[in-house]
Amino acid sequence: MSFSGTFINSIDPKGRLSIPAKLRSLLADTYGDELLVVTRRKDALVAYPASEWEKTKARVDAMANGNEKDLIYRSRISPAVECTFDRQGRIALPASLRTIAKFDKEIVIVAMAGKIEMWSQTLFDEQLEAAEQQLDTMKAELGNLGF
Repeated sequence: MSFSGTFINSIDPKGRLSIPAKLRSLLADTYGDELLVVTRRKDALVAYPASEWEKTKARVDAMANGNEKDLIYRSRISPAVECTFDRQGRIALPASLRTIAKFDKEIVIVAMAGKIEMWSQTLFDEQLEAAEQQLDTMKAELGNLGF
């Protein structure tokens, strides 16, 4: 079973974000993890079960040394933080990551198979509109997939 669903939660002034119980339960049951590894992407944050993060990191480690590997380390691996859950099911996100993702009060949590994306409401709405425009050019592919 994999993560699925879209949720809107508020982030508190201390940077704590509640992860929905459905996702926390799946994290424990499917991945055997009780923490998420959170890192940045271009315009959002992405959280991985620790076991999945280790696989992702191993693929980067296996790359040949060079500029591309350094870029990935600098932009994705090095900013990553392990986030454990408090009693209320919240994770504490560091200010550095909240700033990168331009988080305000409302956060959209998007469960996507083996990872969880976290978006500011504004950026998510923009991204979703751009995605819909792109999907308009893929009508045959969408039809073949049953959408």
